[in-house]
This record gives sequence, structure tokens and C-alpha cells, in this order.
Amino acid sequence: MSVVRRKILYVEDHEDTRDMVSLVLESNNFDVSTASTLEDGNRLAQDEIFDLYLLDMWLPDGVGLELARVIREFDRATPIVFFSAAAFESDHTDALEAGAQAYLTKPINLTELCDVISTLMECSEIARAAKRASVA
Repeated sequence: MSVVRRKILYVEDHEDTRDMVSLVLESNNFDVSTASTLEDGNRLAQDEIFDLYLLDMWLPDGVGLELARVIREFDRATPIVFFSAAAFESDHTDALEAGAQAYLTKPINLTELCDVISTLMECSEIARAAKRASVA
């Protein structure tokens, strides 16, 4: 039986971090598409279907909060996780208000990152299944 690989859009401007996190996620059976700018992340988010968005707070052409708000305009259900070095309480609060389900501060054990992502995806799948069942 094959494993279904869930898709993540990871928007991170720091190349080394983006490569390392992508490698870890892919080794945990996730397909990862990456972007390094707000503009590229927005384009990918609107062109493809993802199971989770993983966003950095600071990007060269804007902030991840902007991208989260844009995503929520066309996708109200897919989990958004911020993974950022921005550690102020206001950063966390702003991210949740923009539509994120979680905010993880760098550095973090990447196993914990994978655990949070897996949990959020499972909860999202359960919610979608319940919604389909109630419509049927």
C-alpha cells in the first residue's frame, strides 16, 4: 500500500533554512514546494492545491502576515503554520489573527515541527470528512 504524500507550500527567504527544512519534511513523506518571496508564494498558493502552508514572518518583499491574509481570501480551511525567528508575543497574536493555526519560533527541533504539521493536517482531514458526511 502506498503512502499518500501531503503537499506543503513552504515560503522562506533564507536558502539554507529552506533547503534543510524541505529535506526533513520530504524525508517524513511530505511533498514540498518552496518559494522565497511573498509574490512567488502567493502565485504558487493560488495555482496549486496544498494541504498546509508553512510561512516565514519576514520576506524580502513583505511579511508572511500579508500572504496568510491573501490565502484566507481564497482558502479558509487549509492549515497555516508560521515558522519564524520573530519571537514577540505580538507576532504570535498577529499570525493567529491573520488565520494561522500555529506559530513556531526558530530554532526548533525539526521533529517537533513535523509533529505539529502532521497533527494539523490530520485535524484538517477529519474536519473535511465530517463536513462531507454532514452534507451527504
